[in-house]
Amino acid sequence: LTLPLLSVTLLVSFGSSTLYGYNLAVVNSPAVHIKAFYNTTWTQRYGHGLAPGPLTLLYSLTVSIFALGGLVGSLLVGVLVDRYGRNGTLSRSTFLVLLAGGLMGFSRKLGSLEMVIIGRSITGLHSGRCCLGVVPLYLGEIAPKNLRGFLGLVPSIFICLGVFFAQVLGLPELLGKDRFWPLFLSIVVIPASLQLLLLHCYPESPRYLLIERNDVCGATKALRWFLGTPDVQDVIEEMKKEQQSLSSVKMVSVWQLLRDRSVRWQTLSVVVVNAGMQLSGIDAIWFYTNTIFKNAGIPVSQIPYTTVGTGAIEVVSGLIGCFTIEKLGRRPLIITGFCTMGICSAGITVSLLMQITVPWMRYVAVTCVIGIIAGFCMGPAGVPFLMTAELFTQSHRPAAYIVGGSLNWLCNFTVGFIFPFLQMSTGAFCYLVFCGVCLMVALYIYLIIPETKNKTFMEISRVFA
Repeated sequence: LTLPLLSVTLLVSFGSSTLYGYNLAVVNSPAVHIKAFYNTTWTQRYGHGLAPGPLTLLYSLTVSIFALGGLVGSLLVGVLVDRYGRNGTLSRSTFLVLLAGGLMGFSRKLGSLEMVIIGRSITGLHSGRCCLGVVPLYLGEIAPKNLRGFLGLVPSIFICLGVFFAQVLGLPELLGKDRFWPLFLSIVVIPASLQLLLLHCYPESPRYLLIERNDVCGATKALRWFLGTPDVQDVIEEMKKEQQSLSSVKMVSVWQLLRDRSVRWQTLSVVVVNAGMQLSGIDAIWFYTNTIFKNAGIPVSQIPYTTVGTGAIEVVSGLIGCFTIEKLGRRPLIITGFCTMGICSAGITVSLLMQITVPWMRYVAVTCVIGIIAGFCMGPAGVPFLMTAELFTQSHRPAAYIVGGSLNWLCNFTVGFIFPFLQMSTGAFCYLVFCGVCLMVALYIYLIIPETKNKTFMEISRVFA
């Protein structure tokens, strides 16, 4: 692992993936303050406040509009990376975060709840383009095959760090007060600005330069810089073989990918793992952690600190997954993660049903929440994006990221918007839905998806064929 490889991985992960995790959790602790702002603004405009139902609907839209923006952003990945490259797309997309931060930061001063909602949608647009699209694509292409798993999971650690930062800054002693919530939402401009300043110092993806732009000289120079050695001929030859095999195949569209029978199982696998990742219930845990702990009977004064504790466990779990993936492989991590999440989802249902008669069951509920988060961060948080890069050759990869990213965000929106109403209608039994999804996805991976550790992209394609 060279310093250039490590530095670019840390930069794009901090400048993009951290924002995704932060925006997932940032609406959790200031929920009461944002709802109060919505109610006050509505009263000033129309002379009456919002009823509980419409207020819940408006706040659910604020939470879930992030995912709708992400859906739109993911649909643009293929066009943008083809036109501007991986590095160029990341640089240009950073301006979206600066715009979103400004809108959310000045929303209360200008008395506009629409600015909060629009700002959330723009941060989602950035995350759809970069965090779940270009970042894993870029890192998957610059990483040597023996480090692809490690570098591919580094962004998932920064997603967990983003969640943790949001939980810590949301404490009452920091930015959890009513007057600070606009600053709390807009602080995303800091990592984005750092990425914008430094990213131009790093070269474009060598694989993109050679295979898509036929720039052998540029690819060789970039490889030497990333790998820290002048001897890169073996890697260049491997890329040229892939280029020759794709010489009669242009970059495929999403429609062509879906109709291509030669990659049918790869496409289905991307659909299953990306949809399963969001329908596992992790977004419900992140968006509504405080509500879940309150329903479990945790004292209100202790909930912020309990939430921060779960964030610390997320980071530790992400580190365990990152440093063991090259030894254990992709399949064991993601199968174990989904199984753990499924079992813990069932555990939450049991603990919530029994907490009235058995008071200590509230701690079982907290333990199960921690188990869901730990299981997710060890495998399902990062491996699906890594798999999307590994299961396809260069011609199909951008289209595959569009399919996976679109499903990811669509399911994210569905869970974020529906969960409060699902919880009101079914109570504790809503977690059994997530349990069933997790166990079915784990079974599919066990039966269908092969291990891809230490294989080239061409070797993986031959395994599926």
